[in-house]
Amino acid sequence: MSSSSSPKALGFWMCSALVVGNMIGSGVFMLPASLAPYGWNGVLGWIVTIAGGLCLAFVFARLSAALPREGGPYAYTQEAFGRTAGFVVAWAYWISLWVGNAAIATGAVSYLSVLVPAIAKTPGLHALVTLGLIWGLIGVNCLGARLAGEVQVVTTVLKLLPLAAVLGLSARLLGRDGAAAVTAPLDTAQLGGPGLVAASALTLWALLGLESATVPADKVKDPARTIPRATLFGAAFTGVVYLLVCSAVVLLSPPDALKASNAPMAEFIGRFWGSGAAMAVAAFAAISAFGALNGWVLLQGEMPYAMARGGVFPAFLAKSSSRGTPVRAHLVSGLFLTALVGINYAKSMADLFTFIALLATTASLFTYLACALAALKLQKDGQVHGSRPLTVVAILAGLYAVFTLFGAGKEAVMWGLVLLAAGLPVHLLMRRAARA
Repeated sequence: MSSSSSPKALGFWMCSALVVGNMIGSGVFMLPASLAPYGWNGVLGWIVTIAGGLCLAFVFARLSAALPREGGPYAYTQEAFGRTAGFVVAWAYWISLWVGNAAIATGAVSYLSVLVPAIAKTPGLHALVTLGLIWGLIGVNCLGARLAGEVQVVTTVLKLLPLAAVLGLSARLLGRDGAAAVTAPLDTAQLGGPGLVAASALTLWALLGLESATVPADKVKDPARTIPRATLFGAAFTGVVYLLVCSAVVLLSPPDALKASNAPMAEFIGRFWGSGAAMAVAAFAAISAFGALNGWVLLQGEMPYAMARGGVFPAFLAKSSSRGTPVRAHLVSGLFLTALVGINYAKSMADLFTFIALLATTASLFTYLACALAALKLQKDGQVHGSRPLTVVAILAGLYAVFTLFGAGKEAVMWGLVLLAAGLPVHLLMRRAARA
């Protein structure tokens, strides 16, 4: 088999690019609009989310070092609590993948609409462009993991350029005008409370993906060493970038203008550097979301593939192509994603992004909570090296997941539970088949 189709195609930098690329997607470019109503609570929300995200990254790093298996969260939970718990986590995580991909693709098309205004003005066109983008990347991932990894490295580098531009402009404004440049009033009486909880739930959407390198473990070189390093490096780097960039846009922009924007970061740049700079940022933002979507599409195929190989999903999803890629799993995930975009095509791009982002976050939180509990159980059973830091961090990660579930809101949690319940018939059928 050629190196281009080798199953061990992902090294440290490709895994790091997978983590950073999956985390820096549409979130950093779209969230300023969603966070605008929360003002300074948005900044505090980032701090809470980064702290919780690093706790989760540490848990995943320790689990992947002890159990470098494909499937990531599903494998850890099944090892700790059995097949039923493993199925619930795998189902929840898979839902978060294809639901989240709908939000990422929507973010990419939202910024494309700055370059091609007809996308926003023509009813239903944004949904068609979104689906075209999704299926194009499914095709790339079906051609092999290495090609997807190379696309990820290139787009990860490109997506950092507009973020650097925002940081440069923000530093210039603060250096010139000082505190007068800040448009969001600081009201200490409003800090904390429901605003902080809601902002923390929204900001977690941007950190989803910190576990990305754990999923395709069978395609990673030296996974016991590579995956933990890539996970911790990617989460820490991305968290700092998010805190600086998103906080700058929220605090230095008029809140009313930001709330209604389909491309808040491009609008921020355009206010000071003109429409040409705004168009350039919009182009790079679309590339950023494109790169993130590429990485997430890789995972939305690998997860059901790993589940099927473990006997949790129907066996026909466990088949791979001559290139070693799970084509059938990619196609099934793509069909669910297509249905979600089609059902919600009538919503505006901003509203669609916020709703789907919260839904994907809710599904991921069930997975994160289960993995934190799995780390404690496996440590107690001696399958993960025991240590006080792991115990403390795993408890904090679990508490953070519960805290953020409250912030996601009733609607997102309700729909998350409905989607989880939809997996029950699949699980019962698979158990019946196993007994037969």
